Amino acid sequence: MTIQRINPTPRWSDATIFNGIAHFVEVPEDTNTDIAGQVAQIFAQAEASLATFGSDKSRLLSATIYLTDFSNLAALNSAWDAWLPEGCAPSRACLKVELADPAYLVEIAFVAAAQ
Repeated sequence: MTIQRINPTPRWSDATIFNGIAHFVEVPEDTNTDIAGQVAQIFAQAEASLATFGSDKSRLLSATIYLTDFSNLAALNSAWDAWLPEGCAPSRACLKVELADPAYLVEIAFVAAAQ
């Protein structure tokens, strides 16, 4: 099987697809906003990434969410619940971490079924 890498750089690819499964990570582009703003950016970016390989948020298989502060968990969960189509929640893990850019409040690694 061929591994497809979308927009590869020396350090990462925007997405990596193997055997019909896509892996990708989203971070906020504008860090001058609160958790709701950063999550909204990530969701919009995720939808764009999913579209590049013929998928959508109903085809998410799993998500690993990295939060810098669990006081933001309720806002994240509210946005998450509103974003996902009913009955399509993927498996999910949520961890409190220190992210590479201190301005990031959240980062999400997604796995999705690709077409």
